[in-house]
Amino acid sequence: MTRKVMLLTGGSRGIGLGIALEAARRGWFVSLGLRGEAALPQELAAKSAEAVTYDATTAGEAAWVEGVMQRHGRIDAVVACAGLLDHDTIVTQDDAAVLRLFEVNAHAPRRLAAAAWLPLIDSGDGRIVVMASLSGKRVKSQRSGLYAFSKFAAVGLAHALRHEGWDHGIRATAICPGLVATDMGLSAADGGYSPEDMTQVSDLAALTLNTIETPSTLCQAEITLNCQPDGIH
Repeated sequence: MTRKVMLLTGGSRGIGLGIALEAARRGWFVSLGLRGEAALPQELAAKSAEAVTYDATTAGEAAWVEGVMQRHGRIDAVVACAGLLDHDTIVTQDDAAVLRLFEVNAHAPRRLAAAAWLPLIDSGDGRIVVMASLSGKRVKSQRSGLYAFSKFAAVGLAHALRHEGWDHGIRATAICPGLVATDMGLSAADGGYSPEDMTQVSDLAALTLNTIETPSTLCQAEITLNCQPDGIH
């Protein structure tokens, strides 16, 4: 395949689907890792995307990468958008829930990057985007503390991958949005912000593709963005 190939998690809806649509519009082929029966979202065409059964909690990254390499022969970008939001207290006794939060928000992106590492090197200009959060830069409230705990790890992962891959032409970026007009964004806002006033998915998707398509000499380690002046900028 001559088109560049992107692996994308969390692409069934929200930010992930928006990025998949923007990537397809720009000529990428997108392999979406989706839970369940992995039906391709109706907004995407089979000529520009595929759906692969993938669950971030079951460590299926190696099989996904192997299948993509067999079918398409290359991987040029990994975009980790799958995420969990949990408003439980940071002093919860539910260790299983905390571990699941970290499994999806931090460990699975690391495993996917590791599984795709050699194809990303072979690409010559491999790209990794970890869709983190402003909650990976500050703890805004009591109800966001546990989620922020996991997203700080996601931001650190992006920095570590950037260092690890630099000499191989791989560039990694943590994108850290505030409230985005998605179901998760509405939950995080808790009724305090209207969807119209939040960052729009299409704008964030365009920013993500712009980041992926920048030259290696213009690597952005982190991108923070917000729809309100809460001090992070």
